[in-house]
Amino acid sequence: MKSPSAEFKSLFYVILGVMSATVGLRSFLIPNGFFDGGVMGLSLLLNQKTGWNLSVLIALLNLPFVLLSARQISLRFAIRSVLAIFLLSLSVHFLRFDAVTADRLLVSVFGGVFLGLGIGLTIRGSAVIDGTEILAITVSRQSSFTVGDFIALFNFGVFSLVALAVDLQTAMYSLLTYFAASRTVDFVINGIEEYMGVTIISNHHERIQHRIAHELGRGVTIYKTEGGYGKTGSREERKAVFCVLTRLEVPRLLLEVEKEDPKAFVFQHAIRDTRGGMIKKRSVH
Repeated sequence: MKSPSAEFKSLFYVILGVMSATVGLRSFLIPNGFFDGGVMGLSLLLNQKTGWNLSVLIALLNLPFVLLSARQISLRFAIRSVLAIFLLSLSVHFLRFDAVTADRLLVSVFGGVFLGLGIGLTIRGSAVIDGTEILAITVSRQSSFTVGDFIALFNFGVFSLVALAVDLQTAMYSLLTYFAASRTVDFVINGIEEYMGVTIISNHHERIQHRIAHELGRGVTIYKTEGGYGKTGSREERKAVFCVLTRLEVPRLLLEVEKEDPKAFVFQHAIRDTRGGMIKKRSVH
């Protein structure tokens, strides 16, 4: 059970997310006939081709996925999502904003940014305004598809429909809208402090480990490795240092490694999530 202050923050994120998504729809996408991916994209396409009320479509098309979330995720999450989608439907129906621009590139990028900001803030508020990810989670649990695979396949279908029902150029611009929205969602959820995994292979691994622990205050994992190189494929036993830290801390880490071993082999990759250990914590609501 969340505290009253945490519940208030969740509601604040949801309201802010709904307003941002409404701006993206009313000021950019709807006036210019552009589309997004997911259930929102289907709602926009049906609205344009049939004239049915967009607010009603948003609510009706998302309803099955929200009901599904009560079983797959939690009843509390489903209730918040119903509230978020209801608020979005009302705001899209009653609020009116002037179109900011008719430039198709600006519309696709900034429409996606505002819509992605809205989706991301709503997720931070423990709710959704687009049920695609709920369906993706359900499918991934019952098949070999990952969540990302299903979302990509689902959106491929959406943009194929746009290309057939409207035209190819609009589908291509709408695809750009989707990319802008998805990157904005990632940024809002993960923030600029996205976690990175850094692996360092060096003969001076003990000194590097000491610097990471004492200068950065981070834990490390030591791997035993074997290196192979040259025509003979000669093998050499080494030890690799692995560390998880935020993206903002990576330059400092590289500087400390450089001090001990300028020739160290270092590579890094993004990490979707972490739990436990000596990791700098972010607040997630």
